[in-house]
Amino acid sequence: MFDKEYSFRGKHADMVNDLTKEFDNKKNKLFEHNYDVYKLAPVIGFLYQRKADMDTTKSNTTKIFVQQLLENQDDFLFNYRMIMLLDREYEPDKEKRIEKAFRGIENKEDEALYESYVRGGVEVLYEKLMDDASSPEEYITKLYDFLEEFDERYNQTLSKEQVLELCRKAKA
Repeated sequence: MFDKEYSFRGKHADMVNDLTKEFDNKKNKLFEHNYDVYKLAPVIGFLYQRKADMDTTKSNTTKIFVQQLLENQDDFLFNYRMIMLLDREYEPDKEKRIEKAFRGIENKEDEALYESYVRGGVEVLYEKLMDDASSPEEYITKLYDFLEEFDERYNQTLSKEQVLELCRKAKA
């Protein structure tokens, strides 16, 4: 896995192209390369619980070349393993999740799940960062809003009392 050329297809190819295009005359982009989107998309897809089927209504593609995948393989493998370990809905048994993450890398169903999170993450990124934006200011505002939402959702600080309560629950 992550050792051969990868292609986004259909609407997901269009979304990735938009996410990596320049949005102003200063050559600024939200993502520099397709593989940057591919690095973040599965994590976003998983966190937002968004999966998506492959779009076969269009024949267009956008690629990530094998060299780029190989150079970033550790990051991609980390994301894959993390999703295999954390997705309790897909695999309720903890031991089987560990097996999938570290020994079952070439399992087609697991790869299909991972890719569905990639496509779902692309959709979330596109919706949060690109939809209805047409000026550099709107792109920056959407990026700021997305980062703020993400921070509120996933980076909440816990009070001492909340930590103690969690510890009490763990002991019970």
